[in-house]
Amino acid sequence: MDAMTTSFGEVLLWSFWFFIWIAALMVWFRCLWDLFGDQSLSGWGKAGWVILLVFVPWFGALIYLIARGRSMSERQAAAAAQQRSEQEKYIKHVASSSQGPTEQIASAKALLDAGTITQAEFDALKAKALA
Repeated sequence: MDAMTTSFGEVLLWSFWFFIWIAALMVWFRCLWDLFGDQSLSGWGKAGWVILLVFVPWFGALIYLIARGRSMSERQAAAAAQQRSEQEKYIKHVASSSQGPTEQIASAKALLDAGTITQAEFDALKAKALA
């Protein structure tokens, strides 16, 4: 058989092993990402986990998932909740700081009445607010 020809079964088997390899890499990197993002683990604890994950990667990742899997999901949920609250706070800040056209015209009218701006500047501000 020629080196370029392979059976359909061999292609399926290689595809399966490629999928397993990619999935294992994703799990390994997820464990490392979680390890370095954990604020409660000491430096020595992180060093121990890194040694285990580097020298025995797939077995180390399996042990990491068994030992710290529940806290991984709790940390991920807490990070998502914090990000959501910061986003809501930012949206409220931006929404409250921007004035509507009515408030802009009223503040421009107050400036006109105080003599701070001229009638032409007031008209320009009014047109900009209504645009």
